[in-house]
Amino acid sequence: MTTGELILAAKQAADAVRTAGTGLKNAALYAMADEIIGSTDAILDANAEDVCRASGHLSPAMIDRLMLNEKRVKDMADGIRAVAALPDPVGRILEKRTLYNGLLLEKRSVPIGLIAIIYESRPNVTSDAAALCIKSGNSCLLRTGRDAIFSSTAIVSAMRRGLAACSLPTDCICLVSDTDHRSANEIMEAVGLVDLLIPRGGAGLISSCVRNAKVPVLRTGTGICHIYVDRAADTAKALDIIENAKAQRPSVCNAAEVCLVHSDIAGDFLPALKKRLTDDRIAASLPPVELRLDRTAAGIIDGVPAGDNDFDTEFLDYILAVGVVGSVEEATKHIAKHSTGHSEAIITEDPVAAGIFTDSVDSAAVYVNASTRFTDGGQFGLGCEMGISTQKLHARGPVGLCELTSYKYVIRGDGQIRR
Repeated sequence: MTTGELILAAKQAADAVRTAGTGLKNAALYAMADEIIGSTDAILDANAEDVCRASGHLSPAMIDRLMLNEKRVKDMADGIRAVAALPDPVGRILEKRTLYNGLLLEKRSVPIGLIAIIYESRPNVTSDAAALCIKSGNSCLLRTGRDAIFSSTAIVSAMRRGLAACSLPTDCICLVSDTDHRSANEIMEAVGLVDLLIPRGGAGLISSCVRNAKVPVLRTGTGICHIYVDRAADTAKALDIIENAKAQRPSVCNAAEVCLVHSDIAGDFLPALKKRLTDDRIAASLPPVELRLDRTAAGIIDGVPAGDNDFDTEFLDYILAVGVVGSVEEATKHIAKHSTGHSEAIITEDPVAAGIFTDSVDSAAVYVNASTRFTDGGQFGLGCEMGISTQKLHARGPVGLCELTSYKYVIRGDGQIRR
């Protein structure tokens, strides 16, 4: 089917899932999860083809993001089941009151309709997005990057079998097989068909959708995430948090990209940071983190001098920009200038400094003494997520089930007329 035909098919299927009850939606989700587990070998074979084709032009961190194994396939199925176990976001009474004229007003949550997701080469997004759409009563149109097209096709085929087993239209989940830019543009211009477009990926993809789309866009953000090490920080705690935030999985949007260190402790802390992220990781045969240093930090430890854009870059790799600041206030001003509004953390044992940081930093998630890697729908108890929204209207932070609903007013009267 052409992209236009797929858009129309998914739109037509939206009515069926919109009116489906909680039991039917949950049954479909469990069936989708079972089909994914039953298709593990086929999914892994398809993924191996994607990885083979991507090798040579994707970084090791991006290859890791693309690669599936049995555990990651199981995690996809478990994510779908976790969504099924959550309360149904549709039909909630958000407000109910009687007006002065006796009219009974009800504000009720409803599905959005057809949600299109344009995303880069992360196969797990395929299952996460589909599960969230089905549970929230929406149909979905998936358009992945060319590097994950075989994996996504196998995953969608399994999920559509789950839908069919529960007598829901398989077109509630549609995958665009054309990965040319023209298909993305067609989705962006599908006014009256696509009710919401969610781009999930790097800065280029997101800015392109925001700039060019004629349909409503929910902006999920790039993550220039900061960790500020205060002068009252516990050093051991800080090193553990920074290594986790930067190196556990550097290719994801909640990985730390910038570390700011208070000048009072920089002389002791930065050598310990270099040892932990570079020397110790080399000794352990782990990828070392390249430190991009501002002028003050470069006077304390060896590293790569920071370039003009290094504090404004989402590296998605084993690279960390490091700067020295004179106070928590200076740190928050730096974050306000360079952050994308995703996730920031302060490491401190001083509650006053923590309060200044949490009050001043205007990002979707603000942490005290914890890794930014927790900004995730699953970690927040949302089952999984559609992405991390860095905008402030409609949704902010992990986009889960409730964020995929809108609302309508239902008004009941007894013959009232307006005079």
